[in-house]
Amino acid sequence: MITREEISILLDHPVYDGDGNKVGDAKHVFLDDASGRPEWVTVKTGMFGSSESFIPIRDAALVKDHLEVPYRKDKIKGAPNVDIDAGGHLSVDEEHRLYDYYGIDWDSVLAEPGERDRSPGMGTAGTAGAAGTAGAAGAAGTAGMAGRRGDTSRPAPGTAGTAGTAGRRSEARTPGHDDDAMTRSEERMRVGVERHETGRARLRKYVVTEEVQQTVPVRHEEVRVEREPITDANRGEAMSGPAFKEDEHEVTLYEERPVVETEAVPVERVRMTTEEKTADETVHGRVRKERIEAETEMDEESGRRGRDVPKRGRE
Repeated sequence: MITREEISILLDHPVYDGDGNKVGDAKHVFLDDASGRPEWVTVKTGMFGSSESFIPIRDAALVKDHLEVPYRKDKIKGAPNVDIDAGGHLSVDEEHRLYDYYGIDWDSVLAEPGERDRSPGMGTAGTAGAAGTAGAAGAAGTAGMAGRRGDTSRPAPGTAGTAGTAGRRSEARTPGHDDDAMTRSEERMRVGVERHETGRARLRKYVVTEEVQQTVPVRHEEVRVEREPITDANRGEAMSGPAFKEDEHEVTLYEERPVVETEAVPVERVRMTTEEKTADETVHGRVRKERIEAETEMDEESGRRGRDVPKRGRE
């Protein structure tokens, strides 16, 4: 059984059915007005959690961070819709209807936790009164259970014996709900930045071959025949050799040719650096805000202001 101390743990936490399927999140817990024991938990079900279903919490178990109930998901989603009064209470008729839907015997509901395992023949006088019997036995049962279950001010129509026995179930209030005020919350968008890698840059050195052209002057020798007449100045030199003798004279010719050599010469240093640029970027998002509106009902006969319309989905 779930205790009152565990209520704050299970609220807004997942609820799983008997097959391990998630039903929804626990939103509200309803307590017995007299004993203070948790009796019901409501779970947000449907598309986007658009509706709440009531589940008996008597046989539920809190496992780590979720609640496990012994009912199938489709059974829970098909539970009757009930109305809750302005004080956050379940009426006797609504609670009867829910217990009947889940197949729970009303006599076992009225018994204390230690009495629930007893056979029907061992029931107390108070349990007999809860069955709605007339006469002295019914009156005794009503009196006995009234002291144990609390509220006697809400008898079910047409059931005299049940009036005293059925205590109302009130919604458990979490811290911050002890007064009549509602807390309105809203989401606020916080925008930050995170660093992501967008690419890589690298320096790569490779060798290419280019055709270059350069003009350089080169020299070469050519043969030129010079003739000079015999004069007194050169006569002796010219007459030194024999006449009519074959002879030859050889001259070596030279020329210059281009010679190409290469050498590695450093011409520049290259490096990479990064530079940060700042730009403005507009971010769009959606935030939720709660709105609180007051609604009233007017008495059609007297025109007097009636009670406030019950608000649904209170945290």
